[in-house]
Amino acid sequence: MTPRLWTLLLALSVIWGGSFFFMAVALRGFPPFTIVLVRVALAAVALALACRVLGLRLPRGREAWLACAGMGLLNNAIPFTLIVVGQQFIPSSLAAVVNAATPVFAVLAAHWLTVDERLTPNRLAGTLLGLVGVAILAGPAAFGLGAATEALGIALCLGACLSYGLSGVWSRRLKRAGLAPLPAATGQCLTSTLMMLPLVLAFDRPWALPAPGADAVAALLALGLLATALAYALYFAILHGAGATNTMLVTLLVPVTALLLGALALDEVLAPRHLGGMAVIALGLLVIDGRWLRAR
Repeated sequence: MTPRLWTLLLALSVIWGGSFFFMAVALRGFPPFTIVLVRVALAAVALALACRVLGLRLPRGREAWLACAGMGLLNNAIPFTLIVVGQQFIPSSLAAVVNAATPVFAVLAAHWLTVDERLTPNRLAGTLLGLVGVAILAGPAAFGLGAATEALGIALCLGACLSYGLSGVWSRRLKRAGLAPLPAATGQCLTSTLMMLPLVLAFDRPWALPAPGADAVAALLALGLLATALAYALYFAILHGAGATNTMLVTLLVPVTALLLGALALDEVLAPRHLGGMAVIALGLLVIDGRWLRAR
């Protein structure tokens, strides 16, 4: 991890941490399906223009588009929808904290669905710690007690974590199809746009919606252009330069930005167990990574 890569990683954590804030503000003027559609559509247009400027060719052929469609479903359409719906029941900062469990689900998905990424002792221990952290996050809701709305919001965000984990396994198809990072990101945003469009037309009926406020419109633009298009460009740059394990560190930094924005702009307050759960998840990720243990 060079100073340049650390700078990119910190920038990505700020942008992705802000995405939870942008979603909370966008919900003031738009329904969930519309938010997801506009987010991926704006990102698709921006990324396609970037590919054209850089002279990169968009995906071609059945195998390439199938790989992009799987990523569009697992890495965009499903998790984006689950998170934005979940934020109707829990604060944006808590949604970001729950999202920190994504690598735990990624490790489990890789173990069950691949032959070369099995659970090693440190990965198993780290995964168990991560699951304990998730249970601490949920608190009484994990046992059917406490606020039902919070339990639902946490469950929806955990579903997004599972979808992200599955997308990590599916992403191998992008490499097999010979797709460069930026065209791959463009392809997945284009396919997820096509997936979300029928849902918006059937359920949100945008022509019947009241005019949104300027703050909701600005948040939606930031969500599409910054938190999706620019974020993907940074993400793939880090992935190319530092590998998947180092890139995973961003999940520890994202909640920090989301907590600060939620507290300063939305007057959100988290319970001590939420912070405790995040700390246990962070410890689990360090154990999964293994470098700290080897250094010791």
